[in-house]
Amino acid sequence: MSKIVVALDFSDCSINAFLHALSIAQHCGSDMILVWVEKTMAEKEKYTDKPKDPFAEVQKAFEELIAKYQPELPDGKITFSIRRGKIYKEVTNEARSCKANLIVVGTHGASGFEEFWIGSNANKIVAASPCPVLTIRGGINIKRPLARIVFPIDSAEETRQKASYVAYFAKKHDAEIFILKLYTSKLKTARHNVDLYASQVSRYFDEEKVKYHIESVAVVENISKAMIDYAAKIDANLIAIMTEQETTTANIFLGPYAHQTVNHSPFPVLSIHSRETQSGGLGF
Repeated sequence: MSKIVVALDFSDCSINAFLHALSIAQHCGSDMILVWVEKTMAEKEKYTDKPKDPFAEVQKAFEELIAKYQPELPDGKITFSIRRGKIYKEVTNEARSCKANLIVVGTHGASGFEEFWIGSNANKIVAASPCPVLTIRGGINIKRPLARIVFPIDSAEETRQKASYVAYFAKKHDAEIFILKLYTSKLKTARHNVDLYASQVSRYFDEEKVKYHIESVAVVENISKAMIDYAAKIDANLIAIMTEQETTTANIFLGPYAHQTVNHSPFPVLSIHSRETQSGGLGF
């Protein structure tokens, strides 16, 4: 992983996301590109208490942040980018232009320069991103190492495609993966597919020499709640989900479920589009 883009508004929430990204960069030897976005004129009219020269203030804040934390990243470089426009577009455009491998964003920033990363912005970044996105709600303890990753498996073929990316994360952090088989239907075919895909993923993790466990749960109503409850049960540090999957009744990660997980999970969420992992070398 060579480059990580971090969306910043200098709120406590986004600084917390930055510190998570810094920890990942330390383990992966990545460069970090910090991004602040000046709102468009229409958006700025909603807020009256804006600095007269926000760019000078932002630049100074970035320089101070980099001076403080660059020594903690000896194998990577921290730089910054100041953009103007819609937040989600500019953050994802920055990721495209620098060919980033990951975007990290806090989901409940609401102070500093009034650049809000809550709700729709976080979900829009996830939807528009050219690479995986790690979303982190405010209040997550940044000192906890990445040790336990929840890996949900459903009955859609794409559910396996996140395996290579998650295995990379696990190996870099010496973390354990918890494969969670989610049964959302009583149909034998659907349950068979979940079991089959979990078996294939476990064989891949065996080949990659990644530590893992397998558990299952029958989900009746709320998919996101089932994953979050399980993550709480094992004291997880990360939930990895696919954001786009098939549109059959057996599918569980349609947009609303991914959005619910991003918005409500007290654990960091790694969101991956199926198109991002088709060449992941798994043969799935």
